[in-house]
Amino acid sequence: MTEEKESLNFIEQLIADDLAAGFSPEKLRFRFPPEPNGYLHIGHAASICLNFGLGEMHNAPVNLRFDDTNPSKEEQEYVDAIKRDIQWLGFQWATECYSSDYFQQLYDWAVQLIKEGKAYVDQQSAEAMAEQKGTPTTPGVAGPFRDRSVEENLDLFERMKAGEFEQGSYVLRAKIDMASSNMLMRDPILYRIVRKAHHRTGTEWCIYPMYDWAHGESDYVEQISHSLCTLEFKMHRELYDWFLDQIYDPTKLRPKQREFARRNLSYTVMSKRKLLELVQTKTVTGWDDPRMPTISGLRRRGYTPESIRKFSDVSGISKRDSVTDVSLLEFCIREDLNKTATRVMGVLDPVKLVITNYPAGKTEILSAENNPENPNSGTHDLPFSGELYIEREDFKEEAGSKFFRLTLGNEVRLKSAYIIKGESVVKDAAGNITEIHCTADLDSRSGSGTEASTRKVKGTLHWVSIQHAIKAEVREYDRLFLDEAPDSHEDRNFMEFVNPDSLKVIKEAYLEPFLKDANLDDKFQFQRLGYFTLDKESSSESLVFNKTVGLRDSWAKQAPVAAAPPNQPVKQQNNAGGQAQGQRSAINEIQKISKKYTNLSGDKLAAARADIAKLAEEVSYEELAPLFNTAAKKVGTRIGAMITLGVLLAHGQERNAEIDAFIEAGLSDGNEELVAEAKKI
Repeated sequence: MTEEKESLNFIEQLIADDLAAGFSPEKLRFRFPPEPNGYLHIGHAASICLNFGLGEMHNAPVNLRFDDTNPSKEEQEYVDAIKRDIQWLGFQWATECYSSDYFQQLYDWAVQLIKEGKAYVDQQSAEAMAEQKGTPTTPGVAGPFRDRSVEENLDLFERMKAGEFEQGSYVLRAKIDMASSNMLMRDPILYRIVRKAHHRTGTEWCIYPMYDWAHGESDYVEQISHSLCTLEFKMHRELYDWFLDQIYDPTKLRPKQREFARRNLSYTVMSKRKLLELVQTKTVTGWDDPRMPTISGLRRRGYTPESIRKFSDVSGISKRDSVTDVSLLEFCIREDLNKTATRVMGVLDPVKLVITNYPAGKTEILSAENNPENPNSGTHDLPFSGELYIEREDFKEEAGSKFFRLTLGNEVRLKSAYIIKGESVVKDAAGNITEIHCTADLDSRSGSGTEASTRKVKGTLHWVSIQHAIKAEVREYDRLFLDEAPDSHEDRNFMEFVNPDSLKVIKEAYLEPFLKDANLDDKFQFQRLGYFTLDKESSSESLVFNKTVGLRDSWAKQAPVAAAPPNQPVKQQNNAGGQAQGQRSAINEIQKISKKYTNLSGDKLAAARADIAKLAEEVSYEELAPLFNTAAKKVGTRIGAMITLGVLLAHGQERNAEIDAFIEAGLSDGNEELVAEAKKI
C-alpha cells in the first residue's frame, strides 16, 4: 500500500478502490441526509465534514436532502437551522432536496410492489405485529392478512391515501421473509397513516413512507453513488438493497450503502430526543444554549467553523463506535483562537488598586498588542490611570515563594504598563480588602526603552482603568453533565447527572473600553482568563460575553465525581490525558516521559514530544517553574520542561526573568534537541 493510501480513512479508501476498479469519477455524488426534527450537533458535524469533504476531494456534487417523512416531529424551524449550520461550517450543497419531493414516486413504487405480490395492507395492532415477528433466535409467523389478494390490497392502500381510515388503523408492509435471521427483513412497514400537516406538503398526504423505504429510494432518485450512514444502519443495509432490487434499472447508477462510526462526545448526550428534553424542561435556554453540543450552541459559545472542522479531521472516521474526549474539541478551539483572537483585558472579580505615587488625574494612552501570534495584527489604545481594578485572587497580603502575583513588599508588572510594589491595604469593618495601595516605578513603562522598562519581575497582572472601564455581564460555562457518559446508566436517568454549576453569571465584570465596539463574530482572549465572544443577547447599552474555553484544561483538577448509586463504587472521571483522579498528575507524567526522551528516535521521539505537548495543556506555571532548576545532567527532563514552557507561553503565559534565564540556559546547552526546543520559543 502506498503512503498516500495509508493516509486515507476507510471510506475514502473504499471510494479510491471503486475508482481504481473503473467507476467513473463523473458519477460520484454524495449527500448529507438529516431529518429536520431537531438541531444538528457535533456528531452530525462528522457526517457533514465527511460527505462534503469527499465532494471537495473528488470535485463531486453533494446534495442536502431532508428526510422529512415524519410530520409529527419535523418543523420548518429545524430545516432553516440545519441549512444555516452547514453554511456556517463553510460548505455549500449542490442541490437542496427533500424526501417529500418524491412522495408520488414512492407511492407509485409501493403500488408496483402490491401488484407484484410483494406488499400487503395489514390492520393488526402494533403489538400483534411485533409478537408475530418472533425474536432474533426464533422465526416469525405470517399474520392473517399476509395473503390478501392484490385487488384488495390495492383498494385498501388507495383508501388509506384518500384519508378514509384513522391514524394507526392500517399499514402497508413489504412481503419479504418472516423467517429471516435479520429481524428487519420480516415484513417491514412501508407506509403508515399520520393525521398531521406536513411542513412542506400540508394536508396533501395522510400516509407517509417509513424511513427505510424512503431513504434508499431517494438515494436512487438522486443517483447518489455512495450512501454513507452511521453504524446503527448496518443491519438495515440488507433491506436497503432489497428495496433497490425491486425498482432498479440496470441503465442507472445503483447506490452503495456503507457505514461508519458515529461521533460520541464525553460529558454530553447526542440523542436529539434527549437534547429536546433538555430544551423542553428548561434545563437549558434553548437549542443554541452555549452548553449544548449543537452546532448552533457551539457557535454561540464562540467556537469557529475551522475548529469544528479540525476536530472532525483529527477525530477521524472509524468502523467502531467510541467516545471522543471533549478535551480534544476544546484543544481544537484553543489552537484556533490562539492564532486569531484579539488580546484584551477584563477583570471578573475586581478589587481596587491605587497607585499612590501616580499623578492625580493623569491619564495615559498605552499601546496594546492585538495578537503576538500574528505580527500583522496591529495594536489598539489602552487607557491607564492611577486607580485600577485587578483580580481579587491576584493579591495576597502574605504568600509563599511560589505565589508570583502581588503581595505586600513584592513587585509585579502590570501588563503593557508599569512595575508596581504592594505597600498597604484598606479593609472594611468585616476585614475584607477594599483597596490595595501600591507604588509604581514610573520609569518602567513597557516599551518606553528605559533601562527600568527592561527590568524583570516574576509576575504580570492584567488590569483595567476604573475611570475608563466598561461594565459587562460575563457568562462562564462548564460541562453540562458531571458524568462522562450520562446516558450510559441503565438504572439512572441521564438528567440525574446534570451539572448544577454549568453556568456562572458575573453581572459586573469590568473590561477595557476597546470592547465597547465588539461585534458578534469577534473573538477575544481576556488575558490570563480565557477566550470570550459577544453573546447575541448583547446590546450597545448592555454587553454580554460568553466564555468559550479557558487557556488550559482545568477540568482534570476540578472535575467533580458523579454521585454513585447506593452500594456501588464511585466511578473515576478521566481527564484529557486519560488519567483518573488519584493517578499521577500531568506534570509528573511529563517528567516520566522526559526521563527516557534522549533515548528515543524517529516515530517514538515524535510521539513522546506530542504526548508532552498534550499534557502541558493541563500544567500551570506554578507546577512547571520548579523544573527550571533541574540538574544539567538530567537533560531529558529539561527538554520536557522546555516543550511544556512553549505551550504555556503560546497560551498567554507572560515571560519573566525566571523564564528568560531557563531559555538562555537551554540555548547555550550542548544537547541539540534542547537547543532546538529553546529556539522555538
